[in-house]
Amino acid sequence: MPFSGNTPKEFERRLRSIYVLYTAGFLLLVLFLALFEVMGMPRNWIGYVFLLVTVSLYAGIGIVCRTSDQVEYYVAGRRVPAFYNGMATAADWMSVASFIGVAGTLYLSGYGGLAYIMGWTGGYVLVALLLAPYLRKFGQYTIPDFMGVRYGGNLPRLAGVACAILCSFTYLVAQIYGVGIITTRLTGISFELGIFVALGGMLVCSFLGGMRAVTWTQVGQYIILVIAYLVPVIWLSVKHTDTPVPQMSAGVILQEITEKEVYLRNDLSELEVRRLWRERAAEMTQRLEALPDSLGRERDRLRKRLAELTASDAPMVEIRSLERELAGYPATAEDARVLWSQARAAYEARGSPPVPHAEPYPAADPREREAMRTNFLALVLCLMLGTAGMPHILMRSYTTPSVGDARRSVCWSLLFILLLYFMAPALAVLVKYEVYTQVVGTSFLSLPNWVHAWSAVDTNLLEVLDVNRDGIVQLGEINMGADVVVLAMPEIGGLPYVISGLVAAGGLAAALSTADGLLLTLSNSLSHDMGYRVLAPRMSAARRVMASKILLLLVAFAAAWVAARKPADILFMVSAAFSFAASSFFPALVMGIFWRRANKWGATLGMAAGLLTTFAYMAHTQPWLREWVFGVSRAQPVELWWGIQPIAAGVFGAPVAFLTIIVVSLLTPAPDRATLALVDYLREPGNGRPPR
Repeated sequence: MPFSGNTPKEFERRLRSIYVLYTAGFLLLVLFLALFEVMGMPRNWIGYVFLLVTVSLYAGIGIVCRTSDQVEYYVAGRRVPAFYNGMATAADWMSVASFIGVAGTLYLSGYGGLAYIMGWTGGYVLVALLLAPYLRKFGQYTIPDFMGVRYGGNLPRLAGVACAILCSFTYLVAQIYGVGIITTRLTGISFELGIFVALGGMLVCSFLGGMRAVTWTQVGQYIILVIAYLVPVIWLSVKHTDTPVPQMSAGVILQEITEKEVYLRNDLSELEVRRLWRERAAEMTQRLEALPDSLGRERDRLRKRLAELTASDAPMVEIRSLERELAGYPATAEDARVLWSQARAAYEARGSPPVPHAEPYPAADPREREAMRTNFLALVLCLMLGTAGMPHILMRSYTTPSVGDARRSVCWSLLFILLLYFMAPALAVLVKYEVYTQVVGTSFLSLPNWVHAWSAVDTNLLEVLDVNRDGIVQLGEINMGADVVVLAMPEIGGLPYVISGLVAAGGLAAALSTADGLLLTLSNSLSHDMGYRVLAPRMSAARRVMASKILLLLVAFAAAWVAARKPADILFMVSAAFSFAASSFFPALVMGIFWRRANKWGATLGMAAGLLTTFAYMAHTQPWLREWVFGVSRAQPVELWWGIQPIAAGVFGAPVAFLTIIVVSLLTPAPDRATLALVDYLREPGNGRPPR
């Protein structure tokens, strides 16, 4: 077998040879496609080649690494070297949100977007210091396994299973949803078909080989996604400053962007555009106040306006925009209240001057600045704790040969993640410079092709409207979503289309690698911890693996079905996963390792209290969730605790969980001697033997 060897050194040599050839082959593919593009190869063919080749590669690794052995399926035989486990962990972490979302958030919010980079990388420091070595020393297969053994009994184990499902399923739906967007743009096929094409490659990998196949696939996926991220940003850097170090280029260009922002703040045309957006916001307020009478009146006005534009042969962009507005017109007064409230908020945001990219907490009001600073720190803390509590990341601690390798693996993970996160701020600056210099101030008649292409995909990704009808593009007339920044980066920078295909292939690799890890986490928790440990303790190892594979299929198709429905507020659901992990798994795991007195009642009630606190805050402050839980209109104002946004709700749940674990554990009987011996064993230096 290719992914095997008689000794650890021979195994590593074989791995090195395989992945050097793999990397060289992929680079040759990119070069050949670039050559074929020059020779006239159609763009959609390039997209098909990238999609088919990469998905076939991942499926091929899954076939080669197929196994029914329990240890291989659950933890890759516990023989993954630290270097490669670090690479696989980085791929597991580099979800589609990280790959395409971090740079986009930095583009839109500037300094404020650094909270995501600081929080996610800081979380890995917590994993290295507080969790990974101890979980590897514990052994076993899943995180609920640790909960069941450390806290004694099925109650904490089932609490762990419930939390694993809660944290992982919404995250999995988001990955599959991202796959649909990427494959649609890459090949032109439908969103639903794109989901199931990529899902096929994912299932061949995880179904046949479990953690063994997923690990070696994720190493290959990391190689593709890091090439896809680095090549275009380095190319743009060379294009603008003749230096291959994007951070140096960004430092030079950031000064020009800052000067441009000062100019745009005071430009008369920009002021006019912002005034018009504020007028639209005021119009939405009037519509809301006039409901329900305004519902029919506004529909008639839109129909009349559309007829006038059609008769006068107006620009197609305006006609299409009105057609979309009519197609999505609310059916009831309550629907109108929600839709128009959202539109008012969007218009108010577009009526504001550009956010200074390099200024921390850009607000004139001192109280506003303080609120921004508080939210920044709360988000950093919540993401750190949530990252350290994510079960699909912690599971990778079980796959290394030793405790020392587990610690080194996390260090390698940080390095491999750094390669991308260190580039994200530079990428955001380079793309913003392109938009400021190549789009702002140009004629609507000479807009680049990428503007029309991405506007056609989804107006939430990109929309450019001539609000003041002067025929010139102002910054206030550009509405750019975070996800489009990375995916459209090569086209924005004028790079060959093969680079666009490469970036899409990288985004696909990021989505599939995380989805594979989440699938295994969910199926293994259900089959091993609920099926075997609780329901059928006499189940054989072979039947356990088969049960995990069947559940993996069911979970995968359930997530694909939900993603194909294009659920609203998916990004909020993903952020909620981090808050749930921060307020449940992290406190229970840390207290279980570092406090001998923590018992099952404290851990179970602590996790429940943390989750309930987090969910309660979200339900009262997130408009979509509040409407679903309490039936309160999204248009109603919300009351925040200390001004903290619901995206960081875990900062309230985590302290409640810690406090509950301490109080309840002190009020209930202490753990038995076997449990105390286990804690001592986990804490003592060296590998040793676990107590019987």
